[in-house]
Amino acid sequence: MKPTSKKLVLGLPKGSLQEATFLMMKKAGFSVSVGSRSYIPSINDPELEGRLIRAQEISRYVEHGMLDAGVTGYDWILENGSDVVEIADLIYAKQGLRPVRWVLAVPNDSPIKSVKDLKGKRIATEAVGLTKRYLHKNKVNAEVEFSWGATEVKAPELVDAIVEITETGSSLRANNLRIVDTILESTTKLIANKKAWKDPWKRAKINQLSILLTGALAAETKVLIKMNVDTKRLKKVLAILPALHAPTINSLSSDGWYSIESVVDEKVVREIIPQLKAVGAEGIIEIGLNKVVP
Repeated sequence: MKPTSKKLVLGLPKGSLQEATFLMMKKAGFSVSVGSRSYIPSINDPELEGRLIRAQEISRYVEHGMLDAGVTGYDWILENGSDVVEIADLIYAKQGLRPVRWVLAVPNDSPIKSVKDLKGKRIATEAVGLTKRYLHKNKVNAEVEFSWGATEVKAPELVDAIVEITETGSSLRANNLRIVDTILESTTKLIANKKAWKDPWKRAKINQLSILLTGALAAETKVLIKMNVDTKRLKKVLAILPALHAPTINSLSSDGWYSIESVVDEKVVREIIPQLKAVGAEGIIEIGLNKVVP
C-alpha cells in the first residue's frame, strides 16, 4: 500500500455499539483494534485515523470539524441538534440488525396510561432534549431530569416514568416496567462534516466507507446459492429460485447441463433447498458472503 499524507478522521462509537461497529468495519475490509486505555484505535488503512468516542458526542465533534466523519445513532444527532451530512443508514445495533427505540416506560402498576398522564410528573432519561420535545409536542408539562445511568431502576422510587432506549424490551420487563409509548425509532448513521463533504478527496473516502459498510450490512442477511441442473429441469429450478436481480446461468462442459448461482435471503434457504432438490437440482452449495454491493 502506498504511503499517504492525506487522512480522514473518523469517529467510532465507544460503548454499547463498539463491538458491533468493529465487526462491521472488519467485514467492510477495515480491521480496527484499540488498547484498553486508548481512544485512538488502529485501523489497517493509512488514510483513516480513528477516534473512539461516546456515540452521544460524535455528532457534535463532526459538526464542529474535529472529526471529518463518524458513526453514531440518529437519536444522538437529533438530541444534539447537530448540523451534519447524513451519508448512509447502517441498520444494526448492539444485539442485532434492527433499529432501536426510545420509549416512555412506567412501573407495571403505575396509573400512567398515556403521555397526557405525565402532567406534573418526574421523568428520568439520558435523552433530555428528545423527551422535552416529545412533551412539548403533546402539550404536557412535566419535570425531566438527566439520568447518569441505571435509568430502569429509578422508577417508581425516584421518578414516575423513564424514557429509555431499548432493542427487545427485555431489560424493561426485567425491571417490572411497561412501555407506554415509542418516542423515536433510531438507526446507526454514517455522518460527515459539511466542510469535509465538500473536499473532493475526503468525499471520495467517505463514499468508499459508505459503499463498503452498506455492502457488509447487506451481506449479513444473504447467501450465495449454487447448483447444477440439466436443460429439461432448468425452468422448474428458476421458478423456485429468488434472486437479487436474476440468477446467473452458465453452460457446463457437459452438453445440456448448466451451473446456476444466485444471491438470496438467508431466511428462505432452508425452504427452497429441499424444493430445488425435488425438481432436479444437483450439487447445491450455500456460501456465506462478506459484502453485497448492488
